[in-house]
Amino acid sequence: MTKAASKKPQAGSKRPTGKKGQRRQENAVVRYLRATWAELKKVQWPNRREATNLTLIVLATTVAMSAFLGIVDYLSALLFSYLINPAG
Repeated sequence: MTKAASKKPQAGSKRPTGKKGQRRQENAVVRYLRATWAELKKVQWPNRREATNLTLIVLATTVAMSAFLGIVDYLSALLFSYLINPAG
């Protein structure tokens, strides 16, 4: 018996080969994509209003943190320039 003929079909395979109801072994990538698609169907996606609100929160947080870090950077640059050259 050859190596290919001795392999048993996997339980997750759904496509028959045409020989006495045997099922073909699925590629690992195909199994991964099928499992991913099944998981994505389980996700409770936000509606448009929730998505808009969450996007605004992310944008506001990004702007606030950018401003804060910009101010910290400016003040630390002033402090180090004074420490390096105190006379002027």
